[in-house]
Amino acid sequence: MTQKQNTLTKTGIVALLACVCCILWGSAIPVIKTGYRLMEVDAADTASQIVFAGVRFTLAGLLVLIFASIREKKVLIPDRTILKYAVPVCLAQTVGQYFFFYIGVAHTSGVKGGIITGLGNFIAILMACLIVRNERMTGRKMAGCVLGFAGVVVINLMGKSLDMGFTLTGEGFILISQVAYGISTILINIYSKKVSPVVLSGTQFTMGGVVLTLIGIGMGGHLGNITAVGVVIIFYLAMVSAVAYTLWSVLLAWNDVSKVAIFGFVNPLCSVILSALILGEVKQAFNTGSLVALLLVCAGIYIVNCKAKQKN
Repeated sequence: MTQKQNTLTKTGIVALLACVCCILWGSAIPVIKTGYRLMEVDAADTASQIVFAGVRFTLAGLLVLIFASIREKKVLIPDRTILKYAVPVCLAQTVGQYFFFYIGVAHTSGVKGGIITGLGNFIAILMACLIVRNERMTGRKMAGCVLGFAGVVVINLMGKSLDMGFTLTGEGFILISQVAYGISTILINIYSKKVSPVVLSGTQFTMGGVVLTLIGIGMGGHLGNITAVGVVIIFYLAMVSAVAYTLWSVLLAWNDVSKVAIFGFVNPLCSVILSALILGEVKQAFNTGSLVALLLVCAGIYIVNCKAKQKN
């Protein structure tokens, strides 16, 4: 196999695994809504939503650590080195991102929330190129980000209106959550080269989940109606986080941030399509707007990764 064929194969594997992550994350949105309904968590009850997220991420972290222990045939207890790297990732990703995100979503429209969330991938690439400088900003990367973000805007504006209002606890908190996401992406990219990305992911999820649960309970949150179906839903969501974020961490450990983060623009498309299929809103997802959004995102992904092919 030639070097060019190896490069194409590697790019294909990255694309496949990244899309698997986005499909899993996309499936989480309708399942979360179903979980809220079954456990009687009101849409405006941010504290209970944070408890819900905390339980989910704690379980996700434990599942990852159990899987890693089975694979290594020994109990993996995070040591000081792992904790040194896991704490900042935990504060940025699980705690910082989701705490501000859940509050922000409760105080803004779904359209604006979806569009601002799309900025997280853009922010991660800009941070990698302009602040951390562990890769170079190019016209291709910038164009890919712009096209990907345009796709997110299109998919969120379909048949909906957008006002220009801005509040700190609404749009501001969602923007802060995306800055936290960008920081965590950079940290995972750096730290996963020093320690196991699987153990790092499991440790930071467990710690972050516990912190979120305690914060939510402190704010007066609770899960009102715990049933067998509700437990299954939380377990599924934990599996989604465990698998998707661990795969994402592994991809970040072995690839440039831009090459992985650009696939994040696929996530909103998967959310809309899977929500439509699961919640029965098919007409809202399968139309000209969603096709345009998909083409824009695919074009952005191709442009960012095309340069990598040429370099090799």
